[in-house]
Parts: sequence; C-alpha cells; structure tokens
Amino acid sequence: MTEVAPEIRTTAGLVRGRTEDGLAVFRGIPFAQPPVGELRFAAPQPVKAWDGVRETVSFGPPPPLSLLAGPPSGRATGDDWLTVNVWSPQPETGAALPVMVWIYGGAFQFGHAGDPAYNGARLAGEAGVVLVTLNYRAGVDGFGLLQGAPANRGLLDQVAALEWVRENIAAFGGDPAKVTVFGQSAGGGSVASLLAMPRAAGLFRRAIAQSASGTFFSAQLAGDIMAEIAARVGRKPTAEDLRGLSTAEIVGASDAVSAAMLPHAGRWGAVAHTAIPFSPVVDGDVLPRTPFEALAAGAGREIDLIAGHNRDECRLFVATEGRLGKITDEEAATALRILAPDADRYRRAYPDATAESLYELVNSDWLFRMPSHRLAQAQVTGGGRAYAYELTWPAPGLDGVLGACHSLDVPLVFGNSRGGLLDVLLGAEPPAETEVVSRQFRTAWAAFARSGDPGWPAYNREQRMVALFDSSFSVTPYPEKTSLGLWADHDFAPLPLLDA
Repeated sequence: MTEVAPEIRTTAGLVRGRTEDGLAVFRGIPFAQPPVGELRFAAPQPVKAWDGVRETVSFGPPPPLSLLAGPPSGRATGDDWLTVNVWSPQPETGAALPVMVWIYGGAFQFGHAGDPAYNGARLAGEAGVVLVTLNYRAGVDGFGLLQGAPANRGLLDQVAALEWVRENIAAFGGDPAKVTVFGQSAGGGSVASLLAMPRAAGLFRRAIAQSASGTFFSAQLAGDIMAEIAARVGRKPTAEDLRGLSTAEIVGASDAVSAAMLPHAGRWGAVAHTAIPFSPVVDGDVLPRTPFEALAAGAGREIDLIAGHNRDECRLFVATEGRLGKITDEEAATALRILAPDADRYRRAYPDATAESLYELVNSDWLFRMPSHRLAQAQVTGGGRAYAYELTWPAPGLDGVLGACHSLDVPLVFGNSRGGLLDVLLGAEPPAETEVVSRQFRTAWAAFARSGDPGWPAYNREQRMVALFDSSFSVTPYPEKTSLGLWADHDFAPLPLLDA
C-alpha cells in the first residue's frame, strides 16, 4: 500500500514531505528569504508566501562554508540557505509533543543541517519529540563585523528559525511552549548566546549547551579581524563594499586569514593561536553581554539548562592535525603562557603531566571545559536551575587514542554511527558499549525536553554534582576540580583587541 505524503500548512504556504520509518519528514522548508543581493549581510527577512504545494523532501543548500574543512560535495546548490528540517512522529495539531531544535557546530566557519551526523530520525522516533534542525550563516556572512550591517547575523538567523518554530510547530505535532534548543561546540556557544539575547526571550523553555565554545569577541577585536579579511580582497569592512563580491572571494579571504593568524598575535592575543577568526560579538545590541555575565544576572532564570563537556576535548584536534606524540615542551609552554590564568600554577597543579597532556589540558580548559562549567555556575548564581555533565567514555575509533574527545557526544545524542567524522570517532565496527552510552544521552535529553529533569540532581555551588556518561552512568562531584580551582577567578570577558 502506498503511503500518502504528509502535507502541512505553514504560515507561508503548504509543504509536502514524506513518510520515513513511521515519521513525517520535511526537509528544506524556508524560514527566511535568501540572504543574497541587497539582503546580503542583512538581518533575516520574513519568507515570502507561495502558492500551491511546496515539495520539501531534500535538504536546502548550505550557507557559504569555509573550505578548510574540505570542499563541499553532493550538497544542494543555490542561495536558499535559511531552511529548517522537521522529523515528527505525530504530525497533527493538538499532539503537543516536546520540541527539540538543534544548532550545529563548526567553529562559526562551516557546518550545515544536512550533515548525516544530524539525521534526526532516531532521536525523534525513540524520544517521541518533534525534532527541528536549521541552517544559519557562518563565517563573514554570519559573524563578520561589518559597518552598515547588524552584528551576529548567524545568531539572528537562529532567532528567526525559533520564531518559525513558535508560529508553525503546532501543525507538525509540537508544543511551542515546550521547546528545547540544543547544540554542540559553536552550536553550544550559540545556545549560550541565545540565553543572553533579548531577541530570543520567550522562544524556548529549555536549553542544552554541549561543549559550548567559550570565546566571545569584543567589537574592537571582531572589527580588526574583519578589516584584515576585507583587505585581502582590497575592500573596506563595510556591507556595501563587500556585497558585490562572490561567495568564493569572501570565503577565500577569510580562509586565508584563518590560516595565517599567528603573525597577528600582538593584536589578537589568544585568538591568533586558534585559527578561528569568528565568534559571537558582544556588540551591546544583538548580544549585549557575555552569557556568563547575563546568566549570573538572572537572564536565564526561567530557562532550565544542561551544560557539560567531554573530558578530552582537544585531543581530536591534535590527532586530526597529525600531532599526537609530537607536542614539544616549547609548544606546551607557549600554550600555557597564552591561555592559562597562571602558567606556573598549571605546571605545579599537574606535576606529572607530559608536554602533550599540558597542551591538551590548557586548550581544552580555555576553549570548552571551563566555559561549559562556568555556564552552569552562572545559571545557578542568577537564580536559575542547571544540570551539569561530563562525557568520559573514550571514542573507540583510531585504536582508542582519541579519548573522550570533542564531537564524540554528537553521534551518541543522535544515535547515528556512519558518515564522515563519525567513522573516525566510532570506528568501522562500533563496540556494544556505544549503544549503551548513546541510550544514556538520548534518554536524558528526551526526559529533559519533556519535564526539565534529565534524571540526576541539579547543580549547586556546594556539591557540584554532575552526571558522568560512560559505560556505566554515575553521578559524582565534578571530577575536574583541579582545573576548576585554577580558573576560579578567571573572568571570561569579551576577548579584547590588544596594543600591537
């Protein structure tokens, strides 16, 4: 018997998806107009209505991507970048299922919702939630600070997608009053930013920040980096001057700066050592202050929050760069000098650590581990409720050398194991433990989306209880107390522009 393709009426028009494994699936639904031409570098504009039925069975084209992660292949092309995808187990008004909205990572330079890692079928089907994934602008288009354009356009895209969810998700079986936004790495940093953004207020009830990136730029730093990118193509850092350039020219210029940031260390400081020229900008308007400051002041008091990280975050980067076993004493000393609150205290705190271990520790602490934990602390300080976790189960791929590295949580949360980076993390034949740990995540995230309680005690500053995701689930006081002490007095303020 042929299944009838599901049709849903959205505020802009009728969409037709298809049924897959008992789910109604819709791909590539536009939530804003294509941000090209005169709309290039503008805030997202409401999508124009259409007549008839729009076929939504294929992912929309990704926004412009850095080529540093490899050339795109097999993806849709075009300029309709701003689209959402929906998986629903019960696509009917009145079902009122919890809604989970995913924001991907990618160093604010690359990533797209059509990545196989973000296939929402298993999470939506097993958890009984309506799952939404979305595209947002990254790189210069999304986060380059340009005169004549709003800052943080990528974050504004995410707000526009959440507004689409508020207005349309009930027709797909979701409850607009029970929305959980969740994301990893740059996506986790985006979730943290949304918590601090007045424009996002009221658009979600719960938030999960997985390995949230802790870098937030001052306007002065972001402006100086953007001026360097524009200079690569002989232009000024203005929306008017760059609007006529092709995507390839703009991406090429930003990639060139990304690959040669170290000479700018005198002005850009720690950022010059990361090869990541973009982050959310504390501009005083779209993002008035850092999430740490905003949450501590009570901005997220009405939002339930999960914040956590993986134990060995930066091992992945050392491995993929072919540097495992090759980190020198000089490289470790430089990392400690640039990133650590106190390099000498770090060495004393970890007296038996190798150069490689110190290098990984301080990079992981600075970029992911301590910012993630600080989010939970700030939320509690501001009178809100937070839950903390750490993934300690080691990735089985590459003969187990990766540890509990960055991005390992993504396949575990979604229950996917094949495609791209997932093959590296999980190996050709993932062991049985993979499913055990994956089910821990999916169970906890689904419970949190339904009730605001993931199944372990809420975080407080006295006991600091966290969930450990491993072959055996457990709850314990935060195990990274040495690093926590080292960073206790560090102010995760917007990164400044330094004197050259």
